[in-house]
Order: sequence, then structure tokens, then C-alpha cells
Amino acid sequence: MSRAAHVLALTALGAIAALATGCLDGIDPQWQLDHDRIVAVRATPPHITAGQIAVLDGLIAHKGSPTDVEPVIAASATTAPAGLFAAVHYDNGVWEVVGPDDSQLATARAALSLPAGAPVPLVVTVQFPTSNGHPLYATKTVYLGDSAQNPDLGNVAIDGTAAPAAGAAISVGKDIDVALTSDADPTWQVNWLSSCGTLRDDDEHAAVLHVKPADPQSGELAVVLRDTLGGVVWQVWSIAAM
Repeated sequence: MSRAAHVLALTALGAIAALATGCLDGIDPQWQLDHDRIVAVRATPPHITAGQIAVLDGLIAHKGSPTDVEPVIAASATTAPAGLFAAVHYDNGVWEVVGPDDSQLATARAALSLPAGAPVPLVVTVQFPTSNGHPLYATKTVYLGDSAQNPDLGNVAIDGTAAPAAGAAISVGKDIDVALTSDADPTWQVNWLSSCGTLRDDDEHAAVLHVKPADPQSGELAVVLRDTLGGVVWQVWSIAAM
């Protein structure tokens, strides 16, 4: 599909994206990974200066299958001020945002009533491959005119022990409370997700996983951190109750 066709599809279908996502979110709790949904969208990096490139991708959950990191298959910024929609590009199979020059940013700041030198938010609508028949859409804000990187995960502990590397297997006890903790900045948003057991306080820096007898006894555990600058980082492990 051409870039123009992708943009037209996003324009036509974007209006139903929030409705579709809302219906899905009403079925399962927000922490449930065994579910077709976009867990997080990432721009690398989330803040770019003139000529810099931010690559767009996301962490996608699938009902009955493991999560994976997927590229965006369509993107547009049709509501961007001062022609900044042209900053969204498709190049060599990757959707990206290219930082506009200073004159374009100055015009955009004036249109948005932003002070001189302030980062300009560019809201990008993105589409990911269909998952089990469900089209997946989201928005991601990329900031133009300054520099910032995605955050580090920091220290994450599971039942008081430092979490292993991404993709490693984790074992937890059955029918007990298992503490999940992150030492991230308290101003950051933390989300825990799992397809094993049941989560409490899943949007807190300290959450609890409890694998009851009737719960799924194995699956995946994930944590997503979002900083105050629009950056995001995640980690996913396999997990089983023993």
C-alpha cells in the first residue's frame, strides 16, 4: 500500500479507533496481556531537533500469543499546525518523524501560542498490523525542537529479587502475594501487565501479583514506564507459578 493510501485509511478509520479500543478495554482489565491491544507506542527518540529522526514502533499484546515489538504500518499527523504533517515520513519500510527546520517550528509555535524555544508537540496517529481481526490504532506525541531520550528501566524487583533480563523466565509461588516494585521517579507513570495470575495496583510503582488456583498459571509479565517528557521503556518476561 502506498503512503497516500495509508494516510487516507488512517483519516477514514481514525474516528472509530477510540471506539474500537474502548470496547476492547471494557472486556478485560487494563493489566491483562492475553488481549489484542497496543500496550505502548514508542518514538526513538521522543524529542528531536531539526533533521533528527524519530522511529515509531510499539509493544503489542495478542490474545493467545506472546507480546511482540512491531513497526508502525501507517502514520499521519493530519491535525498538525503550520504544515508539520509533512514531518511524518515512510522510508525503507519504517515510519518516522523528521525534525523540521527552525523557521517551520517558529511558525508552529506562533500557531499554538507557545513561547520561543518551547518544544512543539506533534500528535501522530499510528496503525499497527491487525491482531486476531482487530485493527489497532493509537496516537503518539513526538516533540520537535529539542532533545530527549527514552528513559532507562531502572531497578525492578519481583518478590524482593532484582528482575532478570528481558525474555528470561520467572517463577513465582502459587496463591501468595508477589510484590512487584519499580524505583522509577515517583512522577513517572508505571503500568504492570500480566497474562498469568491477577494483578492489584497495576498502575502503581508497587503492585501485587497473585496466582489463584483458577487463574492462568503461566504467561507473560510486563512493566511499562512513561516519563514526564513523553519517553517510554518496557520489559517483558515469561512467568509461571510453581
